Amino acid sequence: MVFPIVGGNQSTGDFITNSLAFELTDTPYLNKTISSSNASVRRQVTISTWIKRCRTGTFQTIISAGTNGADTSDDVSFQTSDKILIDLITSQGRYQAQSSGVFRDVAAWYHVVVKIDTTAGSNRILLYVNNELQATNSTGIPQNDTISFTADLPHEIGRRSVNNGSPADYYMAEFNFLDGLSYDPSYFGETNDNGVWVPKKYAGGYGTNGFHLEFKETGTSANATGIGADTSGNGNHFTPNNLAATDIGIDTPQNNYCTINSIFADDGNNLVVADFSQGNRKMLSTVDGWKFGRGTFLLEAGKWYVEVKATEAGSGQNGRFGLQPSQGGITLGNSDDNDTFEGINVGFDGSNTLLQKLDTGSGSTIFSDFASGNTAMLAIDLDNNKMWIGKEGTWYNNNNASTTLSSSNHDIALPTVSLGWVFGLGMTRNGSDNITFEYNWGNPAHAISSGNSDADGHGNFEFAVPDGFFAVNSKNLAEYG
Repeated sequence: MVFPIVGGNQSTGDFITNSLAFELTDTPYLNKTISSSNASVRRQVTISTWIKRCRTGTFQTIISAGTNGADTSDDVSFQTSDKILIDLITSQGRYQAQSSGVFRDVAAWYHVVVKIDTTAGSNRILLYVNNELQATNSTGIPQNDTISFTADLPHEIGRRSVNNGSPADYYMAEFNFLDGLSYDPSYFGETNDNGVWVPKKYAGGYGTNGFHLEFKETGTSANATGIGADTSGNGNHFTPNNLAATDIGIDTPQNNYCTINSIFADDGNNLVVADFSQGNRKMLSTVDGWKFGRGTFLLEAGKWYVEVKATEAGSGQNGRFGLQPSQGGITLGNSDDNDTFEGINVGFDGSNTLLQKLDTGSGSTIFSDFASGNTAMLAIDLDNNKMWIGKEGTWYNNNNASTTLSSSNHDIALPTVSLGWVFGLGMTRNGSDNITFEYNWGNPAHAISSGNSDADGHGNFEFAVPDGFFAVNSKNLAEYG
């Protein structure tokens, strides 16, 4: 398993501040019927967006245009093979371009650019991912043919408009749609000093029916305060469907946050993707017995703060969260002698509601009044191999809500490991009894009532971040990790 140190792209001059998380089980999408179309602009279209995948191996739409019930749509989508397909259906026929590569990294952001120009002498359909040309269809589509994109048709982002299917399961940021214009990726991205493809602010026009979605608003209407607000100046606002304010977050291609690694195999055989949701920030075990997962970031140094909200379902069982060696076992101290797990165990077993510390798999209760809906806190100091545990704003050893943690009064002394740590997570289920864990590495999937960030202004937490500790994101990892 490869654990990316940064897992994303970084840039100076951060203009992408927000993203929108599409949760497959909610069937979320944005829709708008384009009007005032003309044939001239339907020959040239540019689509540019950034996507961080949450689930692989399923058909997921990026954008589509067509009428429900009619097989006359234009689509850009991830296929079950994890390739990206451009599928255009015109009055002349069906024309496609499919990526040569597959895109299965759930830790990184991808820049997807679709360039269509049917007026060109060749290369009329082009697909780029991270500035690499992935597909062409140079002679298939007839010259000067018109496409469905920008036609007087329903346009949907995150769902296929002709059959209300193929819902999205990814984060999306910075969606640029240009009509009557055909541009390559250099208008939207650039290579930084480290040789990484990063976002660049687009400075051109959008045409008549183009739009720019930045996902900075949280409203549920098709206007300037809505989730689908268009900031291009054209006023082409999209209507959000099955989307809420909590789906707007700060995980972006310019500051990537840790999430659950949904492609990690918990026993070398069975995947646990069905247990993960809400942008890979929530876990609910759907089968009896223990299930396990891992975070997407490798941690070798630095001081980190993270929260986990635990909610009881049924009579409740047990859930674990903390650190494990990147090359260790998978069972979080349960039965694997090679697994040195350091963290917490939440138990809702009958009348007992407790929070335990787990030190190399051995548990002891530190809070006996941990209730359903409470938030556990971890402060991790990998520079000095120490960990503190708290709940609801109170640190156990400090016995108060102070943000200054005593270096001599920690809860767990971490052992030295040679290849770094990853976040380990797991829970058990027995019939209908379960626990839901919602992990917050700084970009929460649930509503936060207070709102706290680290000293560098990163993250959104329920409780105060301890002095000297930081949210788990790519900017902090590059500076402190």
